[in-house]
Amino acid sequence: MSVLIAIIVFSVLVIIHEFGHFLIAKKNGICVTEFALGMGPKLLHFKKGETTYCLNLVPFGGYCQMLGMDPTMESEDEKDNSRSFQNKSIWARISVVCGGPVFNFLLAFVLALIVIGFVGADVPEVTSVEEGSAASEAGLKKGDLITSYNGTSVSIGREIYLQDYVSPLTKDDVKITVKRDGKKKVLRLRPDEITKYMYGMQYSLSDESITITVAEGSALEAAGIKTGDQVVSINGTEFRNAKEMGEYFEANPLSEESTASFVVKRNKKTITANVTPKEVTYYDLGFSYNLGRKKQNALGALKYSCFEIKYQIKTVFKSLGMLFNGKLTKDDVSGPVGIVDMISDTVNDSKSDGWFFVLMNVLNMTILLSANLGVMNLLPLPALDGGRLAFLLIELILGKPVPKEKEGMVHFVGMVLLMILMVFILFNDIGRLFR
Repeated sequence: MSVLIAIIVFSVLVIIHEFGHFLIAKKNGICVTEFALGMGPKLLHFKKGETTYCLNLVPFGGYCQMLGMDPTMESEDEKDNSRSFQNKSIWARISVVCGGPVFNFLLAFVLALIVIGFVGADVPEVTSVEEGSAASEAGLKKGDLITSYNGTSVSIGREIYLQDYVSPLTKDDVKITVKRDGKKKVLRLRPDEITKYMYGMQYSLSDESITITVAEGSALEAAGIKTGDQVVSINGTEFRNAKEMGEYFEANPLSEESTASFVVKRNKKTITANVTPKEVTYYDLGFSYNLGRKKQNALGALKYSCFEIKYQIKTVFKSLGMLFNGKLTKDDVSGPVGIVDMISDTVNDSKSDGWFFVLMNVLNMTILLSANLGVMNLLPLPALDGGRLAFLLIELILGKPVPKEKEGMVHFVGMVLLMILMVFILFNDIGRLFR
């Protein structure tokens, strides 16, 4: 069932993306010759009007083939056809190329409306302030709405979490802007230096499944536990969600003797490891903020759906930056196999809470994937929508197109490299399943 749900999610993402190209092409009078879901040999196909609609064997990917889309393959008749992609205005061609990613963003927005309409949004409010902490000394109060944190604008709670993950606190001051009683206040906090025993993991209390991020050089890393593992139990105490694990740590503060038996799930395997906490020095501001969902009215749902899309797009760019600077590795990148496995885990972990939560979690995953697909396709890489868009922008600036043979060669090389990358990611995904 979970694999079927994953295939449905992929199919919806591809259909919406390709439908964006299809619809805008039709609106601009471009002939669409084939619209396909999946890749490889055709399983089913039928023709309606000028377009052949296909369901192909491999249930990942798809395409919207237009007359004249590949100028290196055009016949003489196609070159003179007024309905050829190449014979349309540059703005028409730009709109067709952008249509797929834009429709992915629209899908993410609509799904965000549904999720936020039902379960609410993570409004970035301060939920507690420790007495005598840096936050308390600076005048931060419970109920303050955070609008800016450490140099980044904030609309939802997860943006604070993301900023701390990408740029951990140091001894340097942190500037926080809050809204209190309708007025903005700018506070400057000097982080407290804290030394305590820690296992070395991060997790979100708003998540149902307890997927952890393991700190480099931590006790958990030394014990063989990895980022992406899901905690099942500690010292025999099982947890249904992250909140329960947080309550466990509050009731059981760590010390030098706090060696614990961790049971984690990794790619359907159960792993047990004994972990002794390490003494760690870190910086803390002494306040907590909301990561739970708060119900919204219709206007609030619209507003926070926009914030959700902004957050997802920001996350993609932050993740790409972390890949380039080495904070993320190849094991943090997933292709179709890895994503199917993630969706499968999400479904299985949510079943005990009921199908409503399964649906909400799958929709959340689809929002993330749809926004990712939109951003990645707009990157100026050959063979992707962003690569085609780059050539169109060059044509717009120069007033004439790049020679089609040169553009075709660039896209061909890009496609070959993309296929190599996809094969690498596929084998990496499969390798992770057996670790």
